[in-house]
Amino acid sequence: MDTTQSEVSGASRSADAGAPRGARVGVVRETNADERRVALVPKIIPALLKQGAEVIVEAGAGLGALIPDEAYTDAGATIGDPWSADVVVKVAPPNDSEIAKLTSGQTLIGFLAPRNADTKIGALKAAGVQAFAVEAIPRISRAQVMDALSSQANVAGYKAVLLAASESTRFFPMLTTAAGTVKPATVLVLGVGVAGLQALATAKRLGGRPTGYDVRPEVADQVRSVGSQWLDLGIDAAGEGGYARELTDEEKVQQQAALENAIKGFDVVITTALVPGRPAPRLVTAAAVEGMKPGSVIIDMAGETGGNCELTEPGKTVVRHGVTIASPLNLPATMPEHASELYSKNIQALLDLMLKDGVLAPDFSDQVLADSCVTREKEA
Repeated sequence: MDTTQSEVSGASRSADAGAPRGARVGVVRETNADERRVALVPKIIPALLKQGAEVIVEAGAGLGALIPDEAYTDAGATIGDPWSADVVVKVAPPNDSEIAKLTSGQTLIGFLAPRNADTKIGALKAAGVQAFAVEAIPRISRAQVMDALSSQANVAGYKAVLLAASESTRFFPMLTTAAGTVKPATVLVLGVGVAGLQALATAKRLGGRPTGYDVRPEVADQVRSVGSQWLDLGIDAAGEGGYARELTDEEKVQQQAALENAIKGFDVVITTALVPGRPAPRLVTAAAVEGMKPGSVIIDMAGETGGNCELTEPGKTVVRHGVTIASPLNLPATMPEHASELYSKNIQALLDLMLKDGVLAPDFSDQVLADSCVTREKEA
């Protein structure tokens, strides 16, 4: 090599040394016993590498979702220690031992339960970790692709109906046979958010006769759009800005009585009503359960915050007055393959906002990042 070539090579190495290093994204193995999802699936890796990022995956991180380590290495990731990465991505909120692995200046992305009583946000702030809670992503049009609450609620709503069909002693669809005709199962879904709409649509696909109810009458059209009927209790709680207003005491009594009477006529009741940071509202009373036909089923999707049914035992399946009441926890984790795939796309879209030429550079003038960031600096 002549002098000119040597100088050029040296200058190139010097430029490379001064160039910003691409962000390292760490994918951890979930430690909760019932958590089978993984924060990133292999098909997302090439897009991150193309941006200039490096992906480090903890050994066995994808096994719960039936993804071997080789699938990650084939996609370009490295098997190693993800807790030393610039950005750590996970699914479930971190426990104390996981927080202890993080150091000041790192970024954490995942479900962080910022409104729960046992939230770890204070510990993350004390550790100097910049944390983004996917639950806090604003529900605006351009953030739909990042909306992990919705993607996982779709999974939960679908699985809740399959569970109801499994627990039921009756057919879901109408059957016409030589021995006679079996009427379709009647299904009532209380709470018409993402999970509720998916539950209604799935019940319809299985041949059931679904009906939806919500305190917001403006969602009636959404219920009908998935082929379901709307339960009208004669109460209008529409408020300003598309939100439900607080019911008066008289309206609460009226609603409870009307709902209790209506519930008794259904074969299956699926409840989805949640209030962030608060106990789940009680919608199904013990009296309503007692009035249901023996063999009926209640799937309470709000068990993690106490349940919508008065007789619910979170995490358990019990029989009361001949009615099966199931309150499964973390339903999305029971379908880890597709739940992980959907969640990965949410995480990828969020990372796309944070990475500039592979370097972590979140712009907090962006509403999505500003709203979802729950801690930015070390607590004094």
